Amino acid sequence: MRRAIVAASLVVVVLSAACVLGAGELLTRPALRSNGEPPTDLDAVRVTFASRSGAIVHGWLTNAGPGASAVLLLHPVRSNRSEMLGRARFLRRLGYAVLLIDLQAHGETEGERITFGWKESDDVAAAATFLRERFPDSKIGVIGVSLGGAALLLANPAPKVEAVVLEAVYPDIDTAVRNRLRLHAGTWAESLSGLLLLQLPLRLGISSDQLRPIDRAGELGAPALVVSGMLDQHTTVQDARRLFAALRAPKELWLVEGAGHVNLHQFSPTLYEARIGAFLARYLERKG
Repeated sequence: MRRAIVAASLVVVVLSAACVLGAGELLTRPALRSNGEPPTDLDAVRVTFASRSGAIVHGWLTNAGPGASAVLLLHPVRSNRSEMLGRARFLRRLGYAVLLIDLQAHGETEGERITFGWKESDDVAAAATFLRERFPDSKIGVIGVSLGGAALLLANPAPKVEAVVLEAVYPDIDTAVRNRLRLHAGTWAESLSGLLLLQLPLRLGISSDQLRPIDRAGELGAPALVVSGMLDQHTTVQDARRLFAALRAPKELWLVEGAGHVNLHQFSPTLYEARIGAFLARYLERKG
């Protein structure tokens, strides 16, 4: 009987390890797809520019009037710029120029692996530089969702922008992995987080210490609004509060009642547009 229990336990361990290794492959595999031409109602053009990540970043840039402020939109993991179309349309209605990009290994921007913000941070820096050069006299805001927000915080040096919205951004990769293992496999699975994180240097050439947006949050240098769903189990309310505490003032925290780890604009468009629109107006619109 004891041998049978030991054998069964070994089988469980081996199968668990195999599942975690497979998950590491799936999570880092590129999520490439064609986005085609920008929707006609967006009044946008295709743009490309080089990034230190080694990628040629692909995006859409909307038209705007003279002197308009600009907003950079950064999508979540395993997504692409089309995820941000709803936000782009509402920002365009407010008169902003909008740049939607595909981060490396996403959409139409090539990359060998998804790196959870590490290489993607170079794409964010390149996008901010692109906007500065295209709109030299304009103020710039950023909305970063999940991976997009992490990439913004990990950029070194921090991009010089005037306002930042951070939606469902993980504070550190260790917490992000534990949250997801617990959610999808139960509390016992948290013990497997070390095995998943051990793959970072093997697959990506980085360590978990390099994927801690919370450690860079204090260097952001721009007013920030941290947004999280109150029912989000991927990036919990506690995670959002930790990130918020690490930011410098001025800063705001908005916990969206009833929302999980979802597209918060789609979840409550009217409320989202009112809250985000007011925040951006405070810091991006010219006075006088």
